[in-house]
Amino acid sequence: MEYPIYQVDAFTERRFHGNPAAVVISEEWLAAEVMQAVAAENNLAETAFLVREGARFGIRWFTPTVEIDLCGHATLASAHVLFEQGYTSGDAIELRYGGGVLNVTRDGERLALDFPSLPPTRTRADSELGAALGALPDEAHIAKAQMAVYASAKAIRALEPDMTAVAKLEGYGLIVTAPGDDCDFVSRFFAPQSGVPEDPVTGSAHCTLIPYWSKRLGKTRLHARQISPRGGELWCEDRGERVTIAGFAASYLKGSISI
Repeated sequence: MEYPIYQVDAFTERRFHGNPAAVVISEEWLAAEVMQAVAAENNLAETAFLVREGARFGIRWFTPTVEIDLCGHATLASAHVLFEQGYTSGDAIELRYGGGVLNVTRDGERLALDFPSLPPTRTRADSELGAALGALPDEAHIAKAQMAVYASAKAIRALEPDMTAVAKLEGYGLIVTAPGDDCDFVSRFFAPQSGVPEDPVTGSAHCTLIPYWSKRLGKTRLHARQISPRGGELWCEDRGERVTIAGFAASYLKGSISI
């Protein structure tokens, strides 16, 4: 059987920047082991799989090694494909996932994700975290991922984490963040325990970053950059129990896979 596949660079207006994601569309769910094998073959941070379910689409996400329960950039990429390739009409899409329904809407030229807010709880910045990152952070927090807060974007750029040590930390990954020089805040994200040493742009991490920075800066609308080597840009809003994460997307590849 052949299935359409697309590759999209998310959270960027330019190809070869942002976070690349693959999107596979089928009439019914492929076996989990097949989806995992396809994601491993693609060897991107995430591959999203979509199945039409009436007026909405079901969505699942796989890294090269595991299925994950929420992914921002591959959701943005999926919505971009559905709009651009004519799989849906109008300005809004509903995507059903294990945690409920995600809504994606057109926001001018950008696409806006409606995601759950996952505020962090402050913890102690211990030596284990400092050793994993190579520099002790000013603050440490935990949500679904750990989060380390530093004083400057320069400090974030200089980090060279020990990925073996990071993989042993609590949580599904590690967010590092600081105030931005030309935006409200910057971040990087490391998830070697999920097969992704450094994720170029991580929408789901912003479910935790947005409530933290909204409270710290006293504002609900935020402009963010993820300062990985590829880089990405996000426009965010804190809406209480939900957050909005918006960005651009650029198509790169269209083809088919044989299974």
